[in-house]
Amino acid sequence: MSTGFSSSSCRFADYFVTCGLDTESGLEPDELFFFPLSFSLSVRISGENFEQSPLRRTFKSKVLAHYPENVEWNSFDQDAVGMLCMPKGLSFRTQTDIRKPQFHSFIITREDGSRTYGFALTFFEEVTSKQICSAMQTLYHMHNAEQYDILHTPPTPRSPEDTRPTPQQLHAAPSLSRLQRFNSYDISRDTLYVSKCICLITPMAFAQACRRVLEQLHQAVTSPQPPPLPLESYVYNVLYEVPLPPVGRSLKFSGVYGPVVCQRPSTAELPLFDFPLQEVFELLGVENVLQLFTCALLEIQILLYSQHYQRLMTVAESITALMFPFQWQHVYVPILPASLLHFLDAPVPYLMGLHSNGQDDRTKLELPQEANLCFVDIDNHFIELPEDLPQFPNKLEFIQEISEVLLAFGISSEANPQCSEGQAKRRGFRSGDMASDKRNGNLAGSPLNSYLLRENQTIARLQALVKRTGTSLKNITSPTDPKLLNVQCDEEEMKMHQLNIRVREVFANRFTQMFSDYEVFVIQPSQDKDSWFSNRDQMQNFDKASFLSDQPEPYLPFLSRFLETQMFASFIDSKILCHDDEDKEHTLRVFDSRVDKIRMLNVRTPTLRTSMYQKCTNIDEAEKAIEMRLCKIDHTALHPHLLDMKIGQGRYEPGFFPRLQSDVLSTGPTSNKWAKRSAPAQWRRKDRQKQHAEHLYLDNDQREKYIQEARNLGTTLRQPKLSNLSPSVIAQTNWKFVEGLLKECRNKTKRMLVEKMGREAVELGHGEVSITGVEENTLIASLCDLLERIWSHGLQVKQGKSALWSHLLHYQESKEKRDATPAGLERRKSDAGCAMPPLKVSLIQDMRHIQNISEIKTDVGKARAWVRLSMEKKLLSRHLKQLLSDHELTKKLYKRYAFLRCDDEKEQFLYHLLSFNAVDYFCFTNVFTTIMIPYHLVIIPSKKLGGSMFTANPWVCVSGELAETGVLQVPKNTLEITFECQNLGKLTTVQMGHDNSGLYAKWLVECVMVRNGITGHTYKFPCGRWLGKGVDDGSLERILVGELVTNMENEDRMCRTPPMQQSPGMMRRFVTISPNKLNTGQIQEGVGEAINGIVKHFHKPEKERGSLTLLLCGEYGLVWALEQVFQHGFKSPRLFKNVFIWDFLEKAQVYFESTEQSQITQDENWHMRVRHFCHFMRAINSTTRNIGKDGKFQMLVCLGARDHLLHHWIALLAECPITAQMYEDMALLKDHSLVNSLIRVLQTLQEFNITLEASLVKGIGI
Repeated sequence: MSTGFSSSSCRFADYFVTCGLDTESGLEPDELFFFPLSFSLSVRISGENFEQSPLRRTFKSKVLAHYPENVEWNSFDQDAVGMLCMPKGLSFRTQTDIRKPQFHSFIITREDGSRTYGFALTFFEEVTSKQICSAMQTLYHMHNAEQYDILHTPPTPRSPEDTRPTPQQLHAAPSLSRLQRFNSYDISRDTLYVSKCICLITPMAFAQACRRVLEQLHQAVTSPQPPPLPLESYVYNVLYEVPLPPVGRSLKFSGVYGPVVCQRPSTAELPLFDFPLQEVFELLGVENVLQLFTCALLEIQILLYSQHYQRLMTVAESITALMFPFQWQHVYVPILPASLLHFLDAPVPYLMGLHSNGQDDRTKLELPQEANLCFVDIDNHFIELPEDLPQFPNKLEFIQEISEVLLAFGISSEANPQCSEGQAKRRGFRSGDMASDKRNGNLAGSPLNSYLLRENQTIARLQALVKRTGTSLKNITSPTDPKLLNVQCDEEEMKMHQLNIRVREVFANRFTQMFSDYEVFVIQPSQDKDSWFSNRDQMQNFDKASFLSDQPEPYLPFLSRFLETQMFASFIDSKILCHDDEDKEHTLRVFDSRVDKIRMLNVRTPTLRTSMYQKCTNIDEAEKAIEMRLCKIDHTALHPHLLDMKIGQGRYEPGFFPRLQSDVLSTGPTSNKWAKRSAPAQWRRKDRQKQHAEHLYLDNDQREKYIQEARNLGTTLRQPKLSNLSPSVIAQTNWKFVEGLLKECRNKTKRMLVEKMGREAVELGHGEVSITGVEENTLIASLCDLLERIWSHGLQVKQGKSALWSHLLHYQESKEKRDATPAGLERRKSDAGCAMPPLKVSLIQDMRHIQNISEIKTDVGKARAWVRLSMEKKLLSRHLKQLLSDHELTKKLYKRYAFLRCDDEKEQFLYHLLSFNAVDYFCFTNVFTTIMIPYHLVIIPSKKLGGSMFTANPWVCVSGELAETGVLQVPKNTLEITFECQNLGKLTTVQMGHDNSGLYAKWLVECVMVRNGITGHTYKFPCGRWLGKGVDDGSLERILVGELVTNMENEDRMCRTPPMQQSPGMMRRFVTISPNKLNTGQIQEGVGEAINGIVKHFHKPEKERGSLTLLLCGEYGLVWALEQVFQHGFKSPRLFKNVFIWDFLEKAQVYFESTEQSQITQDENWHMRVRHFCHFMRAINSTTRNIGKDGKFQMLVCLGARDHLLHHWIALLAECPITAQMYEDMALLKDHSLVNSLIRVLQTLQEFNITLEASLVKGIGI
């Protein structure tokens, strides 16, 4: 981007350069150009690549002259300029070839990161040197001799080079075509031309102005009439007498044949950018540009590929310019010279442009790294993206907004293969003409119906979106026609400026909206700048966790990666280093002023903080600033004039760009009259270092104006100046504020409840499915914004960035002074009946939890985390009521008119917040996933057979949706433990067991209770089984599945665990010993319900799914249902001996294995199912875990469900002779129709990808 210009020059151009053929050194092949990369061609390239026709080869070019010799602020880099002026060296042509002049620009980046721009015009001149013509003729003789041999050998597959005809071949007879191809230069009849280049090296990228200057200079030597003055006068003028236009001004100076106009943005506008964005969108299409833009923002390696150097530069500069306010921080080489191709191996992010010869396609290009590369084939209009590229936030709406801007200029949003050829035709297109032409069917009024977009799939999707959202498209303004504006520049150039600024404003607005509150998350260093800078790598500069916790969920994949980039870190660093406007970089100051405007507007008209798309609103203002500069030119430079040259100097031969007179061009004017006459004094600063960035600062007049404007904005948009108003006006004004805040609170709470309960509400027939589209995260963030605005209203003195957190800190301080015993300590009751005593409800304790989280660095982040925690605990309304009950503190902090001192409104506000208690939020647990949380665990043994005699050492392992604890030893005398670990998320299972030590190692456990010490969530894991050898199923460990205990009590009373529920384990035991066993109908219903639960689980959106483990192993889950199937009709065991389902399965396994060995003829499917079944049985039996027979059965069912084998196994077991032995005749497994029905139901699981929790299959390597 052009913000980083670094010259201390206030001149328009630093150097004028000519490059071309040095007749003294002769023809030197440019070997590097032949090997840009390894192309997998079928021909071997050797030496000077003689298989290329000599006219198609490239030769080394030289810098023939540059004026002046050197300038102190920008030393001349001969190698870089020579390489980039003619990146592919010299080219030769004959009179039959096309020889149009080609313009391209380039950039030279110096070691300190500063940039210089180059603008080059390459054209062809006749070769007058007989030696060069003879050398070319000799090369052709050698080439023809080599090719003659090829012609007289039998035809073989040829290289792609041989298949390309030259224009001379096309109409010749087939017998002659091959010979003529090798005979395309004849010194006696052909005229030889060679490329030459004239170039301007400038401190800033005024691409259009430089192009005009160079084209007019070239025209001067090719036109029949000589120019009015010698060429030296024009070059001298542009080097020494044309200054850079001052900030926010326009400048006109004279070319050879006409005026040249350039304009420079003010400090309040987007930085200078002078490349045509239209070309980029026509070449790639909107969607591809946006994908490329996303790759650049995420600092992915980007390689641009084109046979046109200017296209490479235009795309690279456009993408980096659209990043405003961020800047590309890595390798940036838009035109990669052949000598620098090793850069492509760099293991760092880069943005580079590679020249293609226009003949080899992408498949023949072998790049060093392609795993994480964005490859952009500009000429063929396609882009290859790396895998897992996140979507740019609001991508569809963003594409729509850009497409509307393009459409106003008659440009399609799709890539246009004919863009280069069709440009002239399209230049005649005016949207104003479309509007006036009734036959176009009101095209301008409804742009998305235009023919240009009708065939476009992307726009078809956008049209559907428009209909769905009810957005109006009738306010799209057409650009003002330059003919009506009386502008001083070319009409096309004016159109380019208009389109550029519109598109750039749309892009800049995306970042302004996305990062409108970024400042509150910036972590200011506590030490001085020098020590901060030296320790920069170890410092955190942005509270990412808090910032991301506020973002809509769809943004997170992109934003979480973007916040890790160097460009974002550098942006925040520059923010930290610049405390006042004086210090700020131009981009930062412009961005901050835009963000401030958005925040002011939000204070005046508070809006719901949602992921709703906010369109750009300041396009017209930005466009008018450019139009005004181009309509009324601010400065005119000196006209070119005759120089002090000797008689005879300055003449040249028509058609040849001469070697200019270096004596008159080597130094500038002795006096600075031109500067005094054409520019104010502030253009020239004596201090070169300050001048390095003079365009970044405000001059005094502008600063005064800007500050005054900001003051005016503050008084009108923020709260009025209340001290000057009468009490009645004060009351009325603030009443509107209070009413607005209360209304917003009512809407927001309603919206959040609808979002949370949306699915159930829709199923009950209320509302529409679309209401669930707004993401929970965004709504909670928006609630936090609302609370901050409420707490900011009527503040006596603002302390810190968060008014809410400041109030909480004041409350904490006063409360701790008053209370002798610190509040919030958990006091355990001795009552044995209360297994898990409640957490005391304490606002202060919840604050301390937040203060202990090291990941949250800012006050705003802490306030938001506290709000999230309070919502998850269903205590937000109660906590805020308690906070506001300290009337003395509220009076001390707030003025009388403040919202928090309006009693009725405050009560209504708290009442609205109370409605959040109707739903379960996990907005704290799910967001702060890496924090440490204390957990309290209690094992409750059976009261009938108390664990007082129990001698073994128990252990547990707690698992949640995010992590698991590992094995924790539990003291056998207390059977409870408090431990701290990283957030486990919602708890799912507890594995528990003991080491079987001591005299009495048998233990009957009722359940396990676990409580999250921060959120207070309590989980119950029912057991109701023995753990011990020789009792129950002999298990020493069990996997218990838990559920969150819901609060059944009154809101104002302390939370308490409800009465214990029947555990799945107890249910199983009850079923097996009860005489009232379930009948087949009830069992089928149980299986159906269990399968139905799993199907429903997978049909829900991922964020709304509950625990799959609960559906598999919990109460009335799949394991329980299949247990009922196998228990039905099981023959009664002999007295005092328990027989388990696992015993039956083991016998079946033995039978199957013996049958396989005896090679009884069965079909292949049967053998495959048997092998699977036996393999799983062996694996489970050989595990080192003591999970008992029922535990093994549970594991088998879970693995069978995961691998979609359950229905096969049921079919196998139903046919197995062991079943006949161990089951009664009326058993479900012996009823073919019931078994077939069961198999069909189980088959429905096949379409789901079931992932098992690690605790369920620990120790099994299948």
